Formats: sequence, structure tokens, C-alpha cells
Amino acid sequence: MKYLVMVQGTQADYEAQSGKANATSPAWGEKDLQEMFAFMGALNNDLAESGELVDGQGLAEPAQTRLVDVDKEGRPVITDGPYGETKEVLAGYWVLECESLDRVTEIANRIQQCPIPAGAPNYPVVIRPIMGGPEDAS
Repeated sequence: MKYLVMVQGTQADYEAQSGKANATSPAWGEKDLQEMFAFMGALNNDLAESGELVDGQGLAEPAQTRLVDVDKEGRPVITDGPYGETKEVLAGYWVLECESLDRVTEIANRIQQCPIPAGAPNYPVVIRPIMGGPEDAS
């Protein structure tokens, strides 16, 4: 079964990771970033070695987001981010092929162990099964 495993964040989190403290997070230092990247690199290597990693990416900050919608007349409405009404956004993801929900839950628990600076917010890891086709729709 394939699963989408997601981590969340906010624009303020991205700013903190670039060294700008704010009301919700302390500024991350170079050592903090190196520890996070080393942890994620080791995780990705292990998942690739086990054959469970299909894809995984970190996403650009919400300020680089574009929302495309339509108005009542069906005309496109394009808005650039970030969006004040949005709290957490998708910050990164993995597509994993795992033998069971228990296994992907173990991986999500490992993701929760990623080092972050004291006082930085820690969001839950979200697991969603990926529908494979018509047989999954019922």
C-alpha cells in the first residue's frame, strides 16, 4: 500500500529556519539546520535502502505559493501567498510503499524524532493512504 506522509509548517517556521526569530519560534542556527538535514538525509537513505521510498520532497516557503480559483462568473482568480487565514501548510512529504499502516506509523514516529531547537513548534505527522484505483474507491 502507498501512503502520503506529510509534515506541516507555517511561514513563521520558514522564517525561523532562515535565522529570524518570531513569536512562535526561536531563530534556527546553522547547527540546527545541519542536524535537521542530517537526520532527514539518514531517514531518506534508510527508506530508499528498504525499498519503501517512492518520493520525498521539502517544499518552498508559503510566501512562494500561488492559489488558483475561479469567481462566480468562472474567471480565474490568482492569489500569491502567504495567506493570513491559513495556519499550517504542507512543508514536506514522502510517498512511501509500506507493508502495513503499522509500518508507516513507525516511520512517522521516527520523523517526529527530528531534532529542532528548544521552543520551536512540533507539528503532528499526517499519514494518508493513497488510493490506487477503482478498487480502492469502494
